[in-house]
Amino acid sequence: MKDVFQYIEAHQYQYIEWLKKACNQPSVSATGEGMTEMKDVVIYFLKQIGASIEVIDTDGYPIIYAEIQRGKSKTLTFYNHYDVQPPDPVEAWETNPFITVERENRLVARGIADNKGNLIARICAVHAYMQVFGEELPINLKFIIEGEEEVGSPHLSQFAELHPEKLRTDAMIWEGGTRNVHDKRPHISFGVKGICYVEMLVRGAASDLHSSEGVIIENPAWRLIWALNTIKDKDENILIKGFYDDIIPLTEKEENFLKTMDYDEEYIKQTYKINQFLNEKTGISFRKKLIFEPACTICGIESGFTDEGMKTVLPSKARVKLDFRLVRGQSPEKIIDLLRAHLDTHGFGDIEVNQLAGLQPFKTDPENPLIDTVIQSVKQVYKEEPIILPNLAGSSPMDKLLKNTKIPTVQIGVANTESNFHAPNENIFIDDFMDGIKVIANTIANFNK
Repeated sequence: MKDVFQYIEAHQYQYIEWLKKACNQPSVSATGEGMTEMKDVVIYFLKQIGASIEVIDTDGYPIIYAEIQRGKSKTLTFYNHYDVQPPDPVEAWETNPFITVERENRLVARGIADNKGNLIARICAVHAYMQVFGEELPINLKFIIEGEEEVGSPHLSQFAELHPEKLRTDAMIWEGGTRNVHDKRPHISFGVKGICYVEMLVRGAASDLHSSEGVIIENPAWRLIWALNTIKDKDENILIKGFYDDIIPLTEKEENFLKTMDYDEEYIKQTYKINQFLNEKTGISFRKKLIFEPACTICGIESGFTDEGMKTVLPSKARVKLDFRLVRGQSPEKIIDLLRAHLDTHGFGDIEVNQLAGLQPFKTDPENPLIDTVIQSVKQVYKEEPIILPNLAGSSPMDKLLKNTKIPTVQIGVANTESNFHAPNENIFIDDFMDGIKVIANTIANFNK
């Protein structure tokens, strides 16, 4: 692969310009801004590698499917998405979020880490491989690139159901991963937690009232607080009956893996400017909590008057948004039912519960040979030892695409632990982008072996 790596290095400027072109095009699925134009940008880049392209319409934004068939015995698929998060708050950006800038060996733009950097790196890797070896590839390649990941991938399951032949593959490289900033160790993961995202709403009087009436009229904000107090205690135990019942215990190999994980707790505390983790967790128990245990988080609460100054008001409604992070064995559908039953049992039957999103947990068998192939490919590029994660603390729509399949899936990518995902000044390092191209080219070569 030496010649391929040299080609990638010699064409760094070209590949960075490709990435800038992708990131300079807005593609906000939440609002629709630039989505049609971004679809055309993706098609333009896929044409640079001679892929056969099909645009598959959905009731939302289309899925772009592409393949390069060479009649080989093995097929590798890349999953990515071309939509990005809204740039809000725009005033917190140091530069225009949709004009890519270079700053201190970083590239800054909305979507550059999530997920356009990975999408373009994979196309660049195929391009470089072909420039060195001609049109010949050691394997067949497929691309599944959706436009709705940032709004919950509502039509990805439909794609899998209607187009099983397009999903047929030997393995998949998922949208992306990260690399530590402080010690430069790359992450390799092969699973994700699930999520059940809900909104709880309490209604009171027909309109906001004078706060003096709080002695005779129920306050929805207090009622919401009392309900929340029944869901989780101060020791982080989730109190919903049956919440933990379906969790599949860790295997012996997974337990042993926890002992080998290297997680720089002090660096994270310094970065986040905190003194300790919840319940003073550290070591093995900290890692187990982060990677293998479920969680319940209040994402936001809204009620009454919260602007500057004062307003003596009794709110007419109160709402909270919660996310439950789920592990293997749990399902968002079951959690919604358990939450509803819990509220009813505790006298909160009037509280409305609306599920806003749900994703199943997903994990590849750690014994699958794909994992060793990717580890080898990473080690041949990076000097630093990779960090291997059985699954991430976050969630992704893996199960929507891969449900009822046995397709092994691994995440690797070009982002870093300070990439500011979904936040202002999203960024990646130029070196990580170039190394990410090399890793994908390496994986294409090694996958055939």
